[in-house]
Amino acid sequence: MASSFAGIELGKRSLMTHTTSIGTAGHNIANADTEGYSRQRVQLRQFDPLYRPDLSRAGTPGQIGQGVTAESITRVRDELLESQIVSQSHKESYWSTREKYYVMLEQIYNEPQDVSIRSNMDKFWESWQELSLYPESQAARQAIVTRGQSLVNSIQQREKSLSGIGVLLNGDIEATVKQVNTYAQQIAEINKEIVKSKAMGDNPNDLLDRRDLMVEKLSSLVNITTDQRDSDEFMVHLDGQVLVQGGIARQFETISPTDNNSYSQIVWADTGNKATISGGSLGALVELRDVDVRTELQELNTMTMNFADLVNDVHRAGVGANNVGGLDFFVQKPFVTNVAGNYDSNGDGVDDSSYIFRMSGSNGLNPQDQIGLQGEITISGKTGNVVVPYYPTDTVEAVISRINDSDGEVKAYLDRNNHLVLKATTASDPANPDFVIRHVEDSSHFLVGYAGLLAGSGAANAYDYGQVDAVNLLANAGEANGAQFAVSPVYNPSAYIAVNDAIISDPLSVASSFPGTSGYGESGDGMAATEIASIRNSQVMIGRYRTLDDYFAESVTNIGLKGEQAEINLLSQNAVMADLRTMRDSISGVNIDEELADIIKFQHGYNAAAKFITVMDELLDTVINRIGV
Repeated sequence: MASSFAGIELGKRSLMTHTTSIGTAGHNIANADTEGYSRQRVQLRQFDPLYRPDLSRAGTPGQIGQGVTAESITRVRDELLESQIVSQSHKESYWSTREKYYVMLEQIYNEPQDVSIRSNMDKFWESWQELSLYPESQAARQAIVTRGQSLVNSIQQREKSLSGIGVLLNGDIEATVKQVNTYAQQIAEINKEIVKSKAMGDNPNDLLDRRDLMVEKLSSLVNITTDQRDSDEFMVHLDGQVLVQGGIARQFETISPTDNNSYSQIVWADTGNKATISGGSLGALVELRDVDVRTELQELNTMTMNFADLVNDVHRAGVGANNVGGLDFFVQKPFVTNVAGNYDSNGDGVDDSSYIFRMSGSNGLNPQDQIGLQGEITISGKTGNVVVPYYPTDTVEAVISRINDSDGEVKAYLDRNNHLVLKATTASDPANPDFVIRHVEDSSHFLVGYAGLLAGSGAANAYDYGQVDAVNLLANAGEANGAQFAVSPVYNPSAYIAVNDAIISDPLSVASSFPGTSGYGESGDGMAATEIASIRNSQVMIGRYRTLDDYFAESVTNIGLKGEQAEINLLSQNAVMADLRTMRDSISGVNIDEELADIIKFQHGYNAAAKFITVMDELLDTVINRIGV
């Protein structure tokens, strides 16, 4: 026979269960605007019946129910949907970051027409054209000097703007690394609390929500994946590396540059190894700084170096109205002060390298002549040395084209005296210096006796920058009739280019003619000015572009297209994430009306349970106090 007080206990369970349900609904309403909160539901089940179905049970018509109990309080959450949001979040922040910075880059290239590099360079060429027509004109020379200074200022301004964005990106990277470390540490701390809570038999819904929120925020910074190995160990992986394992969080460090020309590098704090970051806002920032902005600066430097070098090549050979010759129109700061380019690359106080930008042979060549030689030229390339073959039937022009079309970071052309010139380009690998010829070798005699560049053939006579006095391997280096060379320019030469002070102080030094047999310029001779003006449309660029116009056209187009790509991909990713978040809100979000309806339902249940207890109280009162009266 069931206890007379069983009904009171049954009603009490109902009251407690409905109180828990009302409290849970109120908790949902209170957190309706809390970021990352998932609505919670009380899972109800029947309390264990009074009798078990075995042979010793009392003679009753069946199991006697004992009411209801709150089995657990769970989050309403779609784990598969959450994993999709985490996997897509880094793409949205990646394109958002790129789009923001490309707006800034576009502003640099969308200069007002009257102050842009292109317009100032056009005016510079027009001034030389004017001088070629009126070689005795002092006003034309003054115009060249003034417009040259304006061109230099516009080049320096673009370099300053690009470098400024690089510095801004570097600062953002350092700040974002600190955010990643903070989120990783918070996830690890929450993992510890979750383990403790589960050990007590609780369901830590709010802690799980906080962890999911931290994971989502972290996924917007870097490309991560999560892994729940068991109920106690939650892991976060970053590009194949463990970032968080249970209560342990690995950290990043930013290593400060060793010189003023480098940026901070991200490394793992525990191993010191360089960290590879892809995706997320941090991955976008690193890519923008180390690839996009670096490439734009390299191309600006390439244009500046070769433009100045080609103008100087002609101007040095000419003489001005004051019969002064041998002057460079533009000047650069050399990277090294040693005349042979010797440099201490590892900072131990001893020179160990040779930093040479340009080397030229001593023999005049005819572009259309067949060389009659067979061999291989080896030059430094993007990922190692590049081999360029040549054959007896090749013309000089064909060999030069083959060098320039290769993947080498050394390019070739014939100067105004038809001497073969090799120039270094910017380096693809940041570990290699820009505008430094790293290796030149010839298995036969094209660069040796034919062009008069190298002193000998084979690997033993190869020019390699990893040694001091490497210029001694050039043919008759340092002699007037030997191979010539120029040391490498300072980092970012576009920031240091300037018009020669000797020309600014005396514009009559601007060369318009070439010296005659007397060593002086002929009256009315404008050949030097004409040759400089012709550079404008000549195929003279060393690198990816063939002419100066190619550089200007492609640089603006490239920035515009990449900005458009970032904008389109951001809009696409925003749409994807909006759909995913809408789906999550429909599942996990708090609906105030629904919660209020639940509260009313639970309130009616509570009132009914209270009425049931009242009835049971009255029955017991009758049994206890009124029977036998």
